[in-house]
Amino acid sequence: MQFDILTLFPAMLEGPLTASILGRAIDKGLITVNLHNLRDWAEGKHQVTDDTPYGGGGGMVMKVDPVARALVELKENKPKSRILLMSPQGKTFQQADAERLSRESGLIFVCGRYEGYDERIRSLVDEEISLGDFVLTGGELAAATILDATARLVTGVLGSAGSALSDSFSDGLLEYPQYTRPAEFNGMRVPGVLASGNHQAIATWRRHEQLRRTLARRPELLETAPLTKEDRHYLEELRIALKNPASGDQNQ
Repeated sequence: MQFDILTLFPAMLEGPLTASILGRAIDKGLITVNLHNLRDWAEGKHQVTDDTPYGGGGGMVMKVDPVARALVELKENKPKSRILLMSPQGKTFQQADAERLSRESGLIFVCGRYEGYDERIRSLVDEEISLGDFVLTGGELAAATILDATARLVTGVLGSAGSALSDSFSDGLLEYPQYTRPAEFNGMRVPGVLASGNHQAIATWRRHEQLRRTLARRPELLETAPLTKEDRHYLEELRIALKNPASGDQNQ
């Protein structure tokens, strides 16, 4: 899968996108990451990519023409790539988006700077994506985050084929607690079921912990998560236990 990032500051991304898991994936040829300096498509001696806004106001606005020229060239090299605009006005990025985007043959990220984009830039992209209701100094960190979340789902990138299957949000719920050695630390012991060797009991415990943790931390996720009859029964038991703490929870 090919990732192209259009930015005024390519150096910001050289480290995060060439180390650890992503670096190994690049070395193996599983993914390709290309950093493009937007100034290469700007005209004039000073390669200007921004200008003052029509109508007045503070800050500078990214010009449409350098972005347009860049996207034409990048699409010529990879016609089926999907163009993503990093924008706080975009749809909030979710795990489902990472899964969807990982099935594309390529992605082109457009990273903004300054006060914002010339509005006509929005007509050149396939979708706008945001990390949340806050504003960064530029789109580079957002692009790196989305690339990382997407690339790790590309076949072969993670060491184990099933590594991503139990991630938080992969099935609409938060992930269950994880433990490793030592078996006891500062009086806190690893739950005995995890060392029992009983795979069915372990699977049941993990599912219950997913439901328990999601109910406690992100209850709104339960409204859309695909839940079984057994899941709903267990959640009802948890809610009853929360209303009547004296009854305890027999499933810990």
